Amino acid sequence: MLSSLIVRTKSGRIIPVVLAAMLMAACSGQAPQTPAANIQAEASASSEYYLQQMQQSSDDNKADWQLLAIRSLIREGKLPQAAELLGKLPQELTDVQRQEQLLVSAELSIAQKNMPNASAILAKLNVDSLSNSQKARYYQAVIDASQGKASLPVIRAYIAQEPLLNDKQRLQNINGTWAALTQLTQADLNSLVINADENILQGWLDLLRLYQDNKQDPSLLKAAIKDWQTRYPNNPASKVLPTALDNVLNFKQASTSSVALLLPLNGQAQVFANAIQAGFNAAKNGVITQSAPSQPQPAAAPDDANAAQPTSTDPNANGAVSTSGAAPVAEATPAAQTDADGMPVAPIVPPSASNAQIKVYDTSSQPLPALLAQAKQDGATLVVGPLLKENVDQLSAGSTPLNVLALNQPEQVQNNPNICYFALSPENEARDAAKHIWEQGKRTPLILTPRGSLGDRVAKAFAQEWQQLGGSTVLQQGFGSTGELRQSINGGTGIRMTGQPVMVASASQPQSVTIAGLTIPAPPADAGAVSTSSGKVDAVYIIATPAELTLIKPMIDLANGSHSGLGLYASSRSYQAGSGPDFRLEMDGLQFSDIPLLAGSNPALLQQAASQFKNDYSLVRLYAMGADAWVLANHFSQMRQIGGFQLNGSTGVLSADSNCVINRKLPWLQYRAGSIVPMQ
Repeated sequence: MLSSLIVRTKSGRIIPVVLAAMLMAACSGQAPQTPAANIQAEASASSEYYLQQMQQSSDDNKADWQLLAIRSLIREGKLPQAAELLGKLPQELTDVQRQEQLLVSAELSIAQKNMPNASAILAKLNVDSLSNSQKARYYQAVIDASQGKASLPVIRAYIAQEPLLNDKQRLQNINGTWAALTQLTQADLNSLVINADENILQGWLDLLRLYQDNKQDPSLLKAAIKDWQTRYPNNPASKVLPTALDNVLNFKQASTSSVALLLPLNGQAQVFANAIQAGFNAAKNGVITQSAPSQPQPAAAPDDANAAQPTSTDPNANGAVSTSGAAPVAEATPAAQTDADGMPVAPIVPPSASNAQIKVYDTSSQPLPALLAQAKQDGATLVVGPLLKENVDQLSAGSTPLNVLALNQPEQVQNNPNICYFALSPENEARDAAKHIWEQGKRTPLILTPRGSLGDRVAKAFAQEWQQLGGSTVLQQGFGSTGELRQSINGGTGIRMTGQPVMVASASQPQSVTIAGLTIPAPPADAGAVSTSSGKVDAVYIIATPAELTLIKPMIDLANGSHSGLGLYASSRSYQAGSGPDFRLEMDGLQFSDIPLLAGSNPALLQQAASQFKNDYSLVRLYAMGADAWVLANHFSQMRQIGGFQLNGSTGVLSADSNCVINRKLPWLQYRAGSIVPMQ
């Protein structure tokens, strides 16, 4: 009996403990504990996960999950949801939460393309209070808010961010640092003031300097980089060079021992092909010598093809450039030539003659793939051409192991490692004009173009470049035939400074945005939004023939006054050598651009070419293009592999963009008191 009682007594003691444990387990199952949220760490989970944790969390932990959810929504491109959730954050936040709120607000503003607001928010952050992960995001936000515009604060942001990144991100950072540095002009570099303890920044600036001093000679550049790595062993670029510089160290000169020249030798384009081939052969045979195109000298072309010397006493009668009204210009030696930013430019110093084998292939006789295969079989090491756009379009569709310098460019350029594109396109000239007009301090331009596709293409190219420079909306006004222009001027109607906005995707409206190192789709722009020009038009860029310009210039003066302060600019389409003094006086004050050969860089060559083509200056331009094609062929590897490489050519200062599209910077001239003078 005693034993039985003891058992019951023990059981009675145990039952309450078991029941308590069971009740606690049941309660735990009904309300599981939410894990702690660390807002100062990475946020790699989905927004759905963070939102679920936010709903299940207590009030003390809820704001942390809410901030993580906002970051994830931004990363996923769900900006309206992110903005809504950001607006619902509680008023009472800890200091750590408040700093994260500012940081995520800046990231949201960047994703919404509101860069001024992002910059204002970033200025409020206490960087010292951030974790390393947050600091990396902060510096990326500073970089993104700059919209690709280089400045000392942006470069400092890259430098501060680099130690906080993993290896893959570090290479992107180094390439970004180098890209920002190479955007700085000589004036920017001269004005930089850095602190004594900024050793990393000083190393980067020294690397940039030696690159600029030696970029035209890959062998010298290689030696200079190796010396720099010894002097700056702790610089990030000493361990991992920017990709552009690494390409220089692995640079290999392309062979031009056997060149295939692809041109249409039959049909309507034959006359253009003949001019290009003539210039190509002249440069190949050492006939062409080149002086600095940015400093035109007096030049003269004969009045007719049979005249050995110009007979007119008018210094500008035959395409001459007078230096009257401008300071005398001393001809630059090849070693001293620089571009507009004061950076060195490689002069063209052609050999007396080349032993390269040139074989011409007729693109009007066979399909392009067959010609390229034949050229390869014939031992060609480089291809120059084709010329016609439909043939150039086929290049990206096919594949060839040969290096190709195409003499035109497709509408949509693809980056092919063995193809460069060289064209005398009006779009290229329009982009150059936008830079020139911007540099002259104009900010509200109007483009006067002929109605049709040419005018629309030129206006779009100008407007795209203008917005990349930091400008706002560009206006476009179309005009009709010379007959319509005469009717307008006879009726006393001038040309008012009004037009329709040129609608292009601006640099401030990218297709994607990068936040904290991650790229996400940009939200669609408001299709109903229409930009308008702010302020009075202060510059007019005119795309017109000489006959059209003769009517347009007086019509602008009629409507706005000849002393309105308008800057008037014209493309090379308006310039025809041989214009008389009356025309030059009528055009007084107007600036125009043209290739250096026609601007007076090489008077003897201009006279020879003008005589050869019976003063058809459209063919003279193609002759100059052919000459430059030979020079570019001999520097193909530099153009393809060395960023910032430039050459002085007969068609302009030549450089290549990241897709190896050859851009041309043209000299600018002005009609002044009956003469044509170079712009200084």
